Amino acid sequence: MNDDDPKDEVKHAEETASEETVSSEDSSDAPTESLATETELTSPDDADSAEEDFEGKEEEEVEFDLEAQIEEFRSQIEEEPENCVHHYNLGEALSELGDMEEAKAEFGLALELDKKKEFASVIHFAIGEMHYNELISGIHGTVVRSSVGLHSAHKAGDTITEVNSEDYEVPISEFELAIESLSFLKADDDIFEYINQNAPTHIADTCYKWASDLIDKSRQIEHYGDEIKDVKAAQKLLKKTLDIDPNHSQATLMVKYSKKMLLEGWQAYDEYGFEAKKIQGSG
Repeated sequence: MNDDDPKDEVKHAEETASEETVSSEDSSDAPTESLATETELTSPDDADSAEEDFEGKEEEEVEFDLEAQIEEFRSQIEEEPENCVHHYNLGEALSELGDMEEAKAEFGLALELDKKKEFASVIHFAIGEMHYNELISGIHGTVVRSSVGLHSAHKAGDTITEVNSEDYEVPISEFELAIESLSFLKADDDIFEYINQNAPTHIADTCYKWASDLIDKSRQIEHYGDEIKDVKAAQKLLKKTLDIDPNHSQATLMVKYSKKMLLEGWQAYDEYGFEAKKIQGSG
């Protein structure tokens, strides 16, 4: 085997990806944290105490009672049902608890009530983050850590066989709206900087995730006819990732190996080790 064998090089990329890419099960390594872990939004009258709340949040997390917080937010909504901040805070807490449907409903109400878009940036960011976290759960979260895989010897197993564009377009759109709404934001400077720095990163990571899933889909054992098309679509998404973050090492590696796939082709094997599919390269 020569030094340029894609198996050896891609295996190295896989090891690199497994060290750098986040699984939904280990939120401490996540590329970005939920804004709820940083601070809760406050209404304009409470803006003076926002920075103090932000700084004390880390200590408060030790004794943080999520259920009690949810009840408190519900009580605040009963007292001020038209206050978008209360609905946002409840949405964040519900999202942390795993109640995604009710969280989405509360975020939606928060956006409707935020007529001046003073908190829209934070709300859109939270919605985008929630959808992204859903995206990296389950099979998609397992595969993403080794999405570059062994291109020339892919086997059946934890393989993505379907890629729904909407799953990726929704979080990307929400992060873009978060950026667009920043000029209206009426919140602590730390929140502004957090969104300004992390929303573009979230977009880059989502594009990378989309690309890696398309490539993994192309390596399933079923021959579905659009393998080449999907790899080329992945390359466009990788370009967008690198346009945002030129130092995105995983995307850089993925570009290299997607080119090898198109040039040299690849195979997929069934559970018994027999070749199930072979895609011809252009070389």
